[in-house]
Amino acid sequence: MDINQDMIDAVLAGNRRILARAITLVESTREDHRTKAVELIDALGQSKRTALRIGLSGTPGVGKSTFTESFGMMLVEQGLKVAVLAVDPSSKRSGGSILGDKTRMDRLSRHPNAFIRPSPSSAALGGVARRTREAISLCEAAGFDVVLVETVGVGQSEVMVADMTDLFLLLLAPAGGDELQGVKRGIMEIADLILINKADGELKSQAMRTCADYAGALRLLRKRVQDPKEFPKAMTISALEEDGLETVWAEIETLYDWRKAHGHFDANRGRQAKVWFEDEVRRGVLAQLERDETLQNLQQSLRKKVADGALTPDAAAAEVLQALKTKK
Repeated sequence: MDINQDMIDAVLAGNRRILARAITLVESTREDHRTKAVELIDALGQSKRTALRIGLSGTPGVGKSTFTESFGMMLVEQGLKVAVLAVDPSSKRSGGSILGDKTRMDRLSRHPNAFIRPSPSSAALGGVARRTREAISLCEAAGFDVVLVETVGVGQSEVMVADMTDLFLLLLAPAGGDELQGVKRGIMEIADLILINKADGELKSQAMRTCADYAGALRLLRKRVQDPKEFPKAMTISALEEDGLETVWAEIETLYDWRKAHGHFDANRGRQAKVWFEDEVRRGVLAQLERDETLQNLQQSLRKKVADGALTPDAAAAEVLQALKTKK
């Protein structure tokens, strides 16, 4: 794929087909594609466009896709342009992904002001895809007002999404607390809004009790400097009946405005840029290890020694790092 001014102009004009091709390029692991991807992102970054980046996670079956579609439809009907980056888990055996999130968002996927891009996690940790940051920056350059990042599922590693979004929403099911005892501490510490979904029908009373439990739990957490007095907070919603979504958006706007006015928004974006830089350096070092034939042969020899017990993993790793340092 060639990077030319026509492609750059097409992305800036919001051409969804070209945007999809651009995201495919940045997700590629080929070395020549990485060079082009860096060139493209650098060129598009000159536009200085930004969007509100919202991370979304939750337990399997909690209704993330239903919420994303209902919430996204509400936003596009208000005249906003919405991009959805949905991360699908990849198989450890085959490496494949179903990428079925787009089919679950039939209404939103057909709206002219919406763009939905499913991406495989490709064994990347953190509930996000390997190049989600780049995909976000491309969507911003394409003129989208809101970028929703729907992660794989709840867990301790999901905190990585906080390093690439402005706000983080945690979706929970009624009476689901017992299942989350092992993971909720880490994930709750980064959540800006906890949304108890399925607050309708017979589950409504349970949802109210669950919301009260989490509201109490939030009060026990250490206060964060980037939050106004009443945040983070827990709320009940029904994505299926589209109840409470406007209130969620109002709370998001309130939090965004406060952080913007007090300098926390820009400070967070700066911190995220440094994290992105450091991640790219680490990836570059790993790529060098994978490309260099001498280092590959050394690692292959050391793997056998480690497996046979002739060398400890720490000692073997130190030998590889010393070889890398010598090559420099």
